[in-house]
Amino acid sequence: MDKILPFKTFCLENYKVFHNLSGKAALDIFIKYKLFEYINDYYDILHSFGLIYLMNDIDEFISHREN
Repeated sequence: MDKILPFKTFCLENYKVFHNLSGKAALDIFIKYKLFEYINDYYDILHSFGLIYLMNDIDEFISHREN
């Protein structure tokens, strides 16, 4: 089994809760900003972060993609 898949799910579910979003809204954001690809590329580093740091990192990644 892909070791990254459970982490992607963890990130998506916690992002949903962290921002009080529906599952579909959170998934749409992850797809729009290519967050699953980001998680694939940087899994080795990202999986060592604490939850709050991880959520803030995802928000920062999104803010850089919006500009």
